[in-house]
Amino acid sequence: MAAFCLRKLINQATRNETTCLSRCFGGFLKPIIQKTPLASLWATTIGTKERLVFVPTKSFSSGVDANPKPVGKKKVTPTTFGNVGRRILNEIVHLIDEKGVSLGNMHRRDVIQLMTERELKLVLLNVDAEPPVYGLMTGKQIHAEQIRRKEKAKANPVTRPTELKEIRLSSVIAKHDLEIKIKHIQQWIDKKYSVKISVTKRNEDPETMPLLFANIFEALSEKATYQSQPRISGNKYVCVLRHMSDKELQKQNMKKVKDNKQNDTLKKCGSEATTSNELH
Repeated sequence: MAAFCLRKLINQATRNETTCLSRCFGGFLKPIIQKTPLASLWATTIGTKERLVFVPTKSFSSGVDANPKPVGKKKVTPTTFGNVGRRILNEIVHLIDEKGVSLGNMHRRDVIQLMTERELKLVLLNVDAEPPVYGLMTGKQIHAEQIRRKEKAKANPVTRPTELKEIRLSSVIAKHDLEIKIKHIQQWIDKKYSVKISVTKRNEDPETMPLLFANIFEALSEKATYQSQPRISGNKYVCVLRHMSDKELQKQNMKKVKDNKQNDTLKKCGSEATTSNELH
């Protein structure tokens, strides 16, 4: 049975001399089979001719790329102010000590040694400078500087451009539809958007347009004010409303309180005058 299987393998090898059996196992099996009764069969099927085998390989390389890709300088921008420890990215840095005195350009090895000797912490002050500026600080100095930067960020918030929304109306709009439009405008004003209101001009009474804008402004007067007054633009009346600033809201509230006090005083005076007239 074993001889039959071996013969079958040899027959398969003779069909294609470039198969794995003839290329890889021919030299290994030849001396073994020559000692067996199948030597004559081996001579007729495989033969004694040897062949060269070409194996695709990579060219010799020393590990160094002949044409290396240029690597640009990686720019790191710190997101928070704090201790960087021994993580100094540049070999040469400019160092400032804990008293604010410049120590000049130093090798990072010397910076780490000085930081360890003085038992201080290292912070990155200016990454865009050449070389980058680092500073030695105590823990209290770092904490005080973090508080100072937070207060400065609150005092000078980043202002973003206000988004402008637009709503179009007709001068003959129904009362119910106008109330719905005013609600939409109110929602945008609450989100501190500016709202452009365009009203198509028709052959109506000239007083209709100012009255329509007056009704809209009165409904939104608690938080909104005019960014641009109503004006004629082509065949439309246009105005822009914006959300009041904190100072404007505070001023408006103070005015309301003052007006309420004056009204209460007038009512009180009026009631006292009525009472005195009734007595006389």
